[in-house]
Amino acid sequence: MSRIVVFGGGGRAGARVVARALERGHEVTAVVRDPARYAGPSGDGVRVVTGDVTDLGSVAAVSAGHDVAVQAGARMDVPSAEFYTAAARALTAGLAKAGVPRLVALGIGTLLEVAPGTRLVDTPGFPEDARTFSLGHAAELDVLREEGGALDWVVIAPPPVVLDDLAERSGRHRFGGEQVMAAEEGGPAFSYADLAAAVVDEIEQPRHHRVQVAVGY
Repeated sequence: MSRIVVFGGGGRAGARVVARALERGHEVTAVVRDPARYAGPSGDGVRVVTGDVTDLGSVAAVSAGHDVAVQAGARMDVPSAEFYTAAARALTAGLAKAGVPRLVALGIGTLLEVAPGTRLVDTPGFPEDARTFSLGHAAELDVLREEGGALDWVVIAPPPVVLDDLAERSGRHRFGGEQVMAAEEGGPAFSYADLAAAVVDEIEQPRHHRVQVAVGY
């Protein structure tokens, strides 16, 4: 059993990570901006607290006593680069202060490569608004690489598609490298439930270290 702190534990991805971790017998702290609006899993094994993933002191305070942190937080009302850079810096410093050695962060599939050295986000015709949001995640990745120190981090990137919000866990997920994984023609869209399962698998059996890694079917 691990003690897991999930930043963004009330969001679509974060709440599913909380649920999957509880199913697997872990203790979970869901960190949210407003606990009164939390609609994720509750009951034995889960604690809901107020916190700010972009604030070093807040990260350190809510993370103390945990074995691993998950970054599933997002802000649509703050520029992407500003939010993800601040979150990465607060996490690297705050987790070190709290003595939490491991971070599993949710990434974005548009930063995966479609050809050697070419990320999807850099291909001709890529939508500008999506590019701006994607580059915020890229800035987060840069901070982790440059300022991560002793933190054992991994960024898990799902396929660059709209994830299925309703599908149940299929158990079919698998990890790849830093390239977009080939999808089965006519196959289902990757689901939040399977993304959450991949996150918890990586918590239970850490196989990827200080790298961005794809997950898919």
